[in-house]
Amino acid sequence: MLDKLTIDDIDNKEQRAIAEIIGIKAYISLVKNYGGTSIYILKEDSLVKDIRDNKIREEFNGGNYVYLAKKYNLSDRTIRDIIGNNKIEGQLEFKF
Repeated sequence: MLDKLTIDDIDNKEQRAIAEIIGIKAYISLVKNYGGTSIYILKEDSLVKDIRDNKIREEFNGGNYVYLAKKYNLSDRTIRDIIGNNKIEGQLEFKF
């Protein structure tokens, strides 16, 4: 019966919106594979995080923390974490 389904047959607003966004064929595939279950769609930020982090590493020149933080709307601390340089200039380091 699903092969006869059209977007106009979908009464539920949320489900119809999904079908309109991804198309009826993809929606039918989604129903066949995940119908009746809860699925989570990642946020864009989570999906592209690795791509963003790699770009930051490529653009890092040894001292442009603030520039990269502004460009990617992150804190300079986060930039340091991404490039693997968690030590802040002048910061004391304790070794145990």
